[in-house]
Amino acid sequence: MSSLLRRTGAGCVPFVFCSTLCHAAPPVQGRWEGQVQIPGAPLTLIVDLARNGASAWTGSVIIPGLGIKGAPVGDISVTESRVSFALSGAMKAGGAAPPRITVHSVREGVMAGDFEQAGNTATLTLTRTGPAHVEPAPKSTVVAGELEGAWSGRFELGGYPRYVTLTLSNHTQSGATAELVIVGKRTTQVPVDLVVQDAQFLKIESGQMGITFEGRWSAKASEIQGSLQMGPFEVPLVLHKGTPTTGGKS
Repeated sequence: MSSLLRRTGAGCVPFVFCSTLCHAAPPVQGRWEGQVQIPGAPLTLIVDLARNGASAWTGSVIIPGLGIKGAPVGDISVTESRVSFALSGAMKAGGAAPPRITVHSVREGVMAGDFEQAGNTATLTLTRTGPAHVEPAPKSTVVAGELEGAWSGRFELGGYPRYVTLTLSNHTQSGATAELVIVGKRTTQVPVDLVVQDAQFLKIESGQMGITFEGRWSAKASEIQGSLQMGPFEVPLVLHKGTPTTGGKS
């Protein structure tokens, strides 16, 4: 998923939200709705923030214009004068710095300020409309035993070959984990934070780097046929069981 301002034609990156409140009032917890006033393309946001225990916070965001519903927010920090969080669950920008929003309490239930992204600024007003309805963050699942182990494949981007190795491992308590390595002109170890198998479909996601692989697994063919999305680029990628025989050099 690309960034908000990239998708609406005004910039490029993920997202963070900050607010300055007087004496922690109005309360931060709840559903907040408003618009980022991007010139020619105002963007509606619905943000849910809720306390999860004594001090921990959780949140999610809906962006109707981009088809985003219930994407998790992270790095939430709430103090008496400041609230901040990252929309990395919704915005995939290949490791670029997240956009930021700074808002101040205007009156009870209303906050206003600026949205900043890659040097661009747009105004924002948020109004509390009710209690929070935070969507639970997606969790990794276990994968079939036949999927465990190393898978390798190759794709081209910009006229240069890239070699991919994906290694899947199951863990009883936390589902599966994945090691994803892409080798081209340089070797990139991609941090993976989500592994989901649903029947024959497999999804691997790196929120930090904005990389997603989605594919259909065929046990008979011993392959995963799908596509790799890296920011604005999407390329077909077929993975076969086993480590690369090319040595992974471009």
